[in-house]
Amino acid sequence: MRPSIIGGVVLIVLGAIALVVRSVTYFSTEQVTGPFGFLTWNEERPYTIFISPLAGIAALVIGIVLVFMARRSTAA
Repeated sequence: MRPSIIGGVVLIVLGAIALVVRSVTYFSTEQVTGPFGFLTWNEERPYTIFISPLAGIAALVIGIVLVFMARRSTAA
């Protein structure tokens, strides 16, 4: 199998996932120091990454083009 076909399939899968999942949230644990410096505690903070639907559409289109261009060049 050609690398362009593999890359195209990966882009198609990632594009479909990006269209279904709009955002990803993960939590990070940070150590916070109190006002006097001798008291510390752990605090979890959420971080959200938003995924644009345009990125998913672009990945799908590029993946489909890669797969069809690779198949066209092997058929000739």
